[in-house]
Amino acid sequence: MGMQIGIVGKPNVGKSTFFNAATDAHAEIANYPFTTIDANRGVMYVRKPCPCKEFNVICTPHNSKCINGTRFVPIEAIDVAGLVPDAYKGRGLGNKFLDDLSQADALIHIVDASGSTDAEGNPCGLGKYDPLTDINFLEKEITYWLNGIIKKNWESVAKRCELEDKKIESMLGEKLTGLRIKEEHISSAIKKLNLDSSKPSRWTDEELLKLSEFVRKISKPMLIAFNKADIATDEFIKKAEELQKKGYVVVLTSAECELALANAAKKGLIDYTPGSNNFKILNESELTDKQRKGLEYIRTHVLENYGSTGIQKCIDEIVKMLDLIVVYPVEDETHLKDKQNRVLPDAHFMKRGSTAKDLAYKVHTDLGDKFIRAIDARTKRVVGADHKLNDGDVIRIVADN
Repeated sequence: MGMQIGIVGKPNVGKSTFFNAATDAHAEIANYPFTTIDANRGVMYVRKPCPCKEFNVICTPHNSKCINGTRFVPIEAIDVAGLVPDAYKGRGLGNKFLDDLSQADALIHIVDASGSTDAEGNPCGLGKYDPLTDINFLEKEITYWLNGIIKKNWESVAKRCELEDKKIESMLGEKLTGLRIKEEHISSAIKKLNLDSSKPSRWTDEELLKLSEFVRKISKPMLIAFNKADIATDEFIKKAEELQKKGYVVVLTSAECELALANAAKKGLIDYTPGSNNFKILNESELTDKQRKGLEYIRTHVLENYGSTGIQKCIDEIVKMLDLIVVYPVEDETHLKDKQNRVLPDAHFMKRGSTAKDLAYKVHTDLGDKFIRAIDARTKRVVGADHKLNDGDVIRIVADN
């Protein structure tokens, strides 16, 4: 299973609008809590420079798309049920939320920057609710949920680990593997907290809670989408700066404006590329007064103010947080083609530090098992199994028949 990004937040903050704006799917959009009950799944696209320009070829993408030399590489998005306080105790749709969340590798937390929805997601009037409260609350919910899983049968797990001389990291890794949490995440957290891994039975409840918090931060990195930024007060926009000073990655967004631009582009009214700081009206005479005013509002209040609607920026930034690179496998390093004669057909996400052999396995298990060597299409150099890949590499895998 590939990388999955969870789109999370309390009800009624523009989460489904963000999801629709970021993907090709269309979740139900309505102004009341719990519109989204089942996790919607869709595909978002990450922007990367396509090698077609550099190699001066016309590409024929298969698993991605290319617009004017920018490759849009797919990554799965899950629109998770809205979260309310005490979800970890099963309140609201708590259990459903946490089940959906367990499959995510990273989270985009949609926060209502305008402060117009209360803790439960009900409308409360512009600027009446502090958006920073939502960030603390969501982090606490996930930490407490993880803590509940870690503490289940903790004494017997810790004692068994000591008696049988097993690594606590491995035992916890097995326990949390279904949540996409790896042993290395747990090891990092234990080291960071200076916990004695040989004596886990001595760890206090407070240390276990801190461990849960560190594991959450490492295993599910979170980006804050400060949504409805175009109607937020200056005072609330400054809160985004406060968060950035604390080390958060924050992007000012307007999901509603992105969705409006995407719909106008689909109808052929405007020429617009996701992530752009402008759009071009194609047919002025076809626009109604209302549409013209709406587009002008987006241009002046969002694109000119923030440089974009922020939706594409969120997608690109979350991939940076996950430390992913994009690699292009080909079967002919001279013409950059596959067996079907498609040019630069596939673009694959790989963890930074991945090797040529890792790429072979990503393309096909047989290719990994029968790996002989790889060829870098840029330099035409032969590279070995442990050759570390770089972002944007075009690689041919040579395998035994």
